Amino acid sequence: MPVDFETHDPDTPRLDLSEGTNARALLELLLSNPGVGYTPAELAAETDVPRGSIGPTLQRLERAGLVRHKEPYWAATSDERVASAVASFVGVESIGEAFGDDWYARNEGWDEDLPDLSEEE
Repeated sequence: MPVDFETHDPDTPRLDLSEGTNARALLELLLSNPGVGYTPAELAAETDVPRGSIGPTLQRLERAGLVRHKEPYWAATSDERVASAVASFVGVESIGEAFGDDWYARNEGWDEDLPDLSEEE
């Protein structure tokens, strides 16, 4: 992905957790099994993430504070606040993807015809 060369800071981790990314796949597996450590080979076998992408992706997740590492195992972070926040993000995004094309989403402004009950008459 191209970046703005002048503002790019390689020390600031760029982490994309959107659906279909390697980071998302690994993090979902690790969060679904808290406290369980996986080797990179096990993570590759459990996900569709290519074996060569496992290490770099785990390192980005570790720099972001979302996973921890004890050679040769990787697990979700033990900080429950971070794990909860990420799990919430993943869950909300999944709900949006699953129901984003429902009647309400297709009919933006559906509530404009409702009376404004906050006004006093």
